[in-house]
Amino acid sequence: MKLSAVYKSPKKVDTYLYVAKRDDFTRVPAALMQKFGTPLFVMLIPLNKREIIAGMDRNKLVLKLESEGFYLQLPPKITNLLEGHLHDRQIDNIPDAK
Repeated sequence: MKLSAVYKSPKKVDTYLYVAKRDDFTRVPAALMQKFGTPLFVMLIPLNKREIIAGMDRNKLVLKLESEGFYLQLPPKITNLLEGHLHDRQIDNIPDAK
């Protein structure tokens, strides 16, 4: 069974770093580690138990870990709910309230 170690950032809310081996940050760029802060261990995740991990296909995560040595999970972008609704409805302009 292949595992990934997951760490959270003490500096950035809802930001997680996945590495192939626990406490091995050798392949993570120094600039990223500086912005991320001292990683706080969260858990080990078995990569063969779920199809979706960190909001992405398991195979994509495994490929990232093998090719780059890490994966950075950022929080979802907060969107303006009104703009999202209008976009979904394909409405371009909001009439002025009079």
